[in-house]
Amino acid sequence: MTIRTVSTREAPEPAGHYSQAVVEGGFVFVAGQLPIDPATGAIAGGPDDIAAQTRQVLRNVDAILRAAGSGLERLVSVTVFVTSRSQWKAVDQAYAEMLGAHRPARAVIPVPELRPGCLIEVQAIASAGPA
Repeated sequence: MTIRTVSTREAPEPAGHYSQAVVEGGFVFVAGQLPIDPATGAIAGGPDDIAAQTRQVLRNVDAILRAAGSGLERLVSVTVFVTSRSQWKAVDQAYAEMLGAHRPARAVIPVPELRPGCLIEVQAIASAGPA
């Protein structure tokens, strides 16, 4: 049993003592990702654009999965944290745009706050290896 850590410059660097993802047991476990553009360090879409933030956070998850040899199409479980239930319709629409017909298991958890300016955070588990 060897746990492999994953790191890519195509997603935001960890802000603490954790890896972007780890691979073990045939799965990729992606740490919670925020809607930060890794090229600029800015929050995508600003503090009121949940759709732009959703697309960016999923691009970050995809970059990490690709660095691990996987991708969004191999997601098996996604946990979405949002700061308001009222955002859900826009989140779900942007999520569907990014994932297409693929429908992994998913939980949505409203939280009182995330990093200032961030409206969403996503943690994910995917199958490792090519599709």
